[in-house]
Amino acid sequence: MASSFSAVPVYGSSISVRLPCKASRCKNHLVCSASGPGAAVTEAVSQLTSGPADLSQEAVRTLTDLHGDSLHELCQAAASLRDEAHQFVTFSPKVFTPLTRLCRDACGYCTFAQPPVPGRRSYMTMEEVLQVASLGAQQGCAEILFTLGDKPEQLYPEARQELRALGYESTLEYAADAAGTVMRETGLLPHINAGTMGLAEVKALRTVSAGQGLMLETSSRRLMLPGMPHHKCPDKDPDLRLLTIEAAGQAAVPYTSGLLIGIGETREERIQSLLDLRALDNQYGHIQELIIQNFVPKKNTAMAHATEPPFEEMLWTIAITRLLFGPSMNIQAPPNLTPGPDGGEAGWRALSLAGANDFGGISPVTKDYVNPEKPWPHLHSLAAATAAAGKALVPRLTVYPEVVRAADRWLDSSAGRSSPFAATLRQADGSGYARASPWCPGMASAEDSSAAAESAGPPLERIVLASSMSREESSAVPEEHAHSSPPAPATESDQHSSIPVPRAKRGPRRWQVELGADGLLLGACRPPASQQIKELVSAVLEDERQLTEDDIMTLFSARGADFDAVCEAADTLRERLCGNVVRYAVNRNINYTNRCTYACGFCAFSKGRIAEELRGAPYLLPYAEIARRTREAWSRGASETCMQGGIHPEFTGETYLRLLEAAKAGAPDIHVHAFSPLEVTEGARTLGWSLRKYLMALKDAGLGSLPGTAAEVLDDETRAIICPDKLNTAQWLEVIETAHNVGLNTTATIMFGHVDGPRNWARHLIAIRDLQQRTGGITEFVPLPFVHMEAPIYLKGRARKGPTLHECFLMHAVARLTLQQALPNIQASWVKMGPERAAALMRAGCNDMGGSIMNESITKAAGAKHGQELPPERMEELILAAGRISQQRTTNYTAPPAEQTAKSYGAPPLEPVVNLVLRFPDRGQAKMLA
Repeated sequence: MASSFSAVPVYGSSISVRLPCKASRCKNHLVCSASGPGAAVTEAVSQLTSGPADLSQEAVRTLTDLHGDSLHELCQAAASLRDEAHQFVTFSPKVFTPLTRLCRDACGYCTFAQPPVPGRRSYMTMEEVLQVASLGAQQGCAEILFTLGDKPEQLYPEARQELRALGYESTLEYAADAAGTVMRETGLLPHINAGTMGLAEVKALRTVSAGQGLMLETSSRRLMLPGMPHHKCPDKDPDLRLLTIEAAGQAAVPYTSGLLIGIGETREERIQSLLDLRALDNQYGHIQELIIQNFVPKKNTAMAHATEPPFEEMLWTIAITRLLFGPSMNIQAPPNLTPGPDGGEAGWRALSLAGANDFGGISPVTKDYVNPEKPWPHLHSLAAATAAAGKALVPRLTVYPEVVRAADRWLDSSAGRSSPFAATLRQADGSGYARASPWCPGMASAEDSSAAAESAGPPLERIVLASSMSREESSAVPEEHAHSSPPAPATESDQHSSIPVPRAKRGPRRWQVELGADGLLLGACRPPASQQIKELVSAVLEDERQLTEDDIMTLFSARGADFDAVCEAADTLRERLCGNVVRYAVNRNINYTNRCTYACGFCAFSKGRIAEELRGAPYLLPYAEIARRTREAWSRGASETCMQGGIHPEFTGETYLRLLEAAKAGAPDIHVHAFSPLEVTEGARTLGWSLRKYLMALKDAGLGSLPGTAAEVLDDETRAIICPDKLNTAQWLEVIETAHNVGLNTTATIMFGHVDGPRNWARHLIAIRDLQQRTGGITEFVPLPFVHMEAPIYLKGRARKGPTLHECFLMHAVARLTLQQALPNIQASWVKMGPERAAALMRAGCNDMGGSIMNESITKAAGAKHGQELPPERMEELILAAGRISQQRTTNYTAPPAEQTAKSYGAPPLEPVVNLVLRFPDRGQAKMLA
């Protein structure tokens, strides 16, 4: 029977091929010349990639006959097209979970499917699933892949009996419960390969998974004939498989499909299979990736002696797939299956250079149960191969970045914080790739270390999976396994097999997926800086180029050597504009109330759950307490008090004037930096005054400057989600510009890392730059990383876990390169970042460390561990350790009075602060200020 199968494509009779309607994708990437021997190839590729047209028989013959130099040029065209949309080569750190290896089909090449074995369970238990999932989560995995045979309970009584014992009626019902349980308890994102299904079944799995998949393999019915690999495999009927893939499109499921090459199909049949998939993707847009997988002959199968397809068949199919589907499609080539002498780093490099952009799932804890004889490559080896092809290797999630960025369309959110939508956001960064790091803003240094240790987990263990049995571990199974005689009963020692532990040459070795601050795998090879990044930073440094929105987004995408180039350029510009002096202010924050009428999704200060150790109960400070705190701050060397609070329902414009009087009563010479643009707007509104009139009144009452908070992200697309009832972008800018026009300086901030991304950040930076170029009234720009722990929008499952460390470095560096000489002061927030990481930002363009603060409530309410004073001695220690010169400053970047500076060192401890708790919020509270 094996002789019926050929891994070398047989070019039989031509097929009739019609391209689905699609806009022209790659007319600039044609192969060979337009005349001479290459003209036929050029014409064939042109037909392949231009819109609706019949693919002529001559074109098909030309494409299927490409070898040698012509194939090389085809691959070059495909790789060039791929580069239009894919900056990186990706992979998914995953756990491979064979929920059951029973299957009602008997494919001629498969060792995954196993018949029931007496005395041995055929399904993993929920405990086993959670055990392996938990270990994968500890090692940095983001995905759990559930693989199972097609509806085995319809063939095997043993399957039905075991499912009932577990409490389920079907394998799909069990798979759904297992996926949901894993997602809730470990945070891993399920991807489910459950075989052929109807629309209702696909929809049911959508509620507990981030993605689903079914390999088309081939749409040729010829492979179902007697003697062919899909004979008597009802679920391999291509019409049935295409119906399942269509159902996924109807249900808006991010889907994986692809081809299995070398099982007897021709190149012409591969083209037709791809066109069938493309027709469905044109209609629904749901196919997020296509896997091009090569057949590997396995012992004890009907195709054990069939020939493995030559490596050029992989390259040809990947290139044709890229040219058919255009630049944006994700095309995956499994690296552990790269065949023969072309395998290893050279083979992986060739796959990338043929147009692939993804290496699929790779696991630090489980083997490939479909191809158990093919071990996963080490990530560092894979990174070296991709670097040699000019690409960086970046971990992704179960779903690709474009799906994450459109999560509202593709991911189910019906279960709130327990939904695939919420679980995906928790694992994602702002660009849609995997966070792959335990650090979050607001995390204390000691907690950071503990989180990293916890993430690393214990040494890898051998995990017992009762259902894990390879063909090599059992007796040979005849082709018609439904009627085979059962093997001898398994002994106790045969009852289990274990997931293999990855090992280095010298004993056990942990293999953990974690990114460094540069956005790439720790210690992995990386390509040199790209020409695009080098040209951009050079244009800023040499020509003072004003960056566009697209330029800024490009800088935010920098990883590896590109990241270094961006940070180094920012640091060079910092030195030109500011020298090596890093300044800080001695100040005190006073948050006078946490009552607020607004419902900002990110704010735990007024809208989070009431927790005494975090936000505490609603409070309102009396004027006398504000005066006392200000007086104490002055006595400890402060030159500034910063006052902000919630929008109390009974505050009026007069209230803010009285707050200024109280502060000035406590310390007449202190600089009062107070009131967000939202507070100013509310004060003016309640009095019926214009912004200008009210700002003039505040200035006359002693206001020295305004904090540029309440900016969040100056892009109304984002504001509509996180603060829909707050000031819009134009209103915020109007308050700040009016303040500048009446002689009040302000700061400017961005609060980032929640539902936003690089495009929103770019728009924000441009808005700040444009305003500053008009007025010159902004003293410093302060990026504020979102602290997620107690933020309502995060607790509801609608936001990420704040920016990654990589994004924090880039925000400060890109801000420096965007704002340039218009706004020379870039500040690091030690309250959000932690003191050590804030100091590290001095290498990314920062020249300011903010204030010593003394007290802080807003960030603490969100769950951060910092904010209760960073004294001058510690501040200067951090600055000097970074190789900079420390200098105290005032709010407006002048030198503070010498006597204040002297008092700031060795200051006495703060007196205990007491907030006036409002146990029974009621009208008349504002009177309690007096």
